[in-house]
Amino acid sequence: MLNGKSVLITGGTGSFGRSLVQQILKKYSPKRLIIFSRDEYKQYRMQQTFSEAQYQCLRYFIGDVRDKNRIYRALENVDYVVHAAALKHVPTAEYNPFETIQTNIIGTQNVIEAAIDRQVKGVVVLSTDKSVNPINLYGATKLCVEKIAVAANSYSGGKTKCCVVRYGNVVGSRGSVIPLFQSLRHTGELPITDERMTRFWITLEKATELTLFAFEHARGGEVFVPKIPTMRIGDLAQAICPECRQNVIGIRPGEKLHEMLISVDEARRTKDMGNFYVVEPEFVYWAYQAWQGKAVPEDFAYTSDNEEQVLQVEDLVNMLEQVEVERDLL
Repeated sequence: MLNGKSVLITGGTGSFGRSLVQQILKKYSPKRLIIFSRDEYKQYRMQQTFSEAQYQCLRYFIGDVRDKNRIYRALENVDYVVHAAALKHVPTAEYNPFETIQTNIIGTQNVIEAAIDRQVKGVVVLSTDKSVNPINLYGATKLCVEKIAVAANSYSGGKTKCCVVRYGNVVGSRGSVIPLFQSLRHTGELPITDERMTRFWITLEKATELTLFAFEHARGGEVFVPKIPTMRIGDLAQAICPECRQNVIGIRPGEKLHEMLISVDEARRTKDMGNFYVVEPEFVYWAYQAWQGKAVPEDFAYTSDNEEQVLQVEDLVNMLEQVEVERDLL
């Protein structure tokens, strides 16, 4: 599908962006693959792995999603967009709400409007479990991001198909708790917010696979949700550093004990597609073809404290070993 096409990735120098670039270069032969980000140093580091000399389709664009004119220029003759740029850290968002809104909400609006004007064929917007019944600013901005992406199909008349991929924490990504625990191994003690806390986890490989699947199969306006395992934070700490003592410090402001990928209120428009769920749009003002999956029960909620999907310590160890291999490839 992406052979001979031009693809732009906002936030392309992040953990997800690097993984997606790797997968696209491995599976497709794009005409152009544009890395759009605001960090010159990260682009320089990324060029050491993915050089324009080796991969002639690559383009590195310095720019910020807050700058609509720069986005508009970067999207010239682009076929597909992955919108991954965002401020993601909960405490940072709480302390810098104006900045978070500018990047996450206004930045998404800029990307969507420019994509429609430039007649981009498809846009995949990344979201998070924290957008479901949000209790912190980051989650609230991602809820707005989802609404903007879904409504975009009305503005484009379905010509630019916009959809959302919503998932949980990415194993091994920069800024996640796993690298933090690994860096503290030498101290012999790990800070644990609450040993009962559970979180959804997905590998970079599966996150990129779902994004590429969305490009090919999106009908415009749906939210793709993968079926992924959960982990207790105490088990995660034991899997990473079994020799370390766990120091319970309490849940931080803005955190939930358990996360949610699909709420009860979304259940009536959610389809079970086997390996993933599709949450269909609530308000449709464009030609939309419904998914022919199995409807979930009316009281269905996809939460991280479901005992059937919680990984055990030995399973976590195996996953982490695979993640180390993936990080080496990046």
